Amino acid sequence: MTPHIRAKRSAEAMWANDKASQWLGMEIADVNEGTATLTLVVQAHHCNGHAICHGGFIFTLADSAFAFACNSRNAVTVAQHNTISFIAPGKLGDTLTATAREVSLRGRSGLYDVTVTNQNGETIAEFRGASRTIQGQLFSEEE
Repeated sequence: MTPHIRAKRSAEAMWANDKASQWLGMEIADVNEGTATLTLVVQAHHCNGHAICHGGFIFTLADSAFAFACNSRNAVTVAQHNTISFIAPGKLGDTLTATAREVSLRGRSGLYDVTVTNQNGETIAEFRGASRTIQGQLFSEEE
């Protein structure tokens, strides 16, 4: 199995159970080994009292992209910790894109950067996540 096919199958297995990302309106745009891109169109229910996208939704979009990137090798992987810096507001109607890339993978520990942009390519947020691989696989590779 190629790394790209493994990443796609891992994403399909995760997506089937990821009711949170689905419920929020996210879509997977791309996934490959160590990378993932997810999108979210900012709707009224994503906006806070300042009429901009709530930071929690931006964080969740980045965290979901991080999750699909760090689980792309079919090894169950969870977050150890992560941080986000908000650069600019997401606005009603914006299409936000979270692009995750693997920075480092050593043993069971990984480090990933996620950039969230709007439809104009403007940076909305920068996220860094640390991952830890635990026991299990997302799908059986025995066939």
